[in-house]
Amino acid sequence: MSQITLIIRHEVGLHARPAALFVKTAKQFESDIRITYGARQVNAKSVLGVLTLGAGQNAAITIDVEGDDADEALATLQTLVENNFVENNFVENNFGEAG
Repeated sequence: MSQITLIIRHEVGLHARPAALFVKTAKQFESDIRITYGARQVNAKSVLGVLTLGAGQNAAITIDVEGDDADEALATLQTLVENNFVENNFVENNFGEAG
């Protein structure tokens, strides 16, 4: 299992568009991906689950990934969070040219 703790810097936290982008990215991988915030742990491939975490700006979340593509999944999600969920830069850097 691979794990990392990250700080959500986005001004709205892990809500709405950032949550949807996180889930969309997580779904690209076969691995089991879970997010923990406080005492709650949810499936990172569920928008509703991610939204119910209530992880606001400056929240520390822990991402746990288990599976064949765990390292790639964790690195990709780390990049997304560290780039403050800026989709265009993220897409270009991780999936080729945007558009």
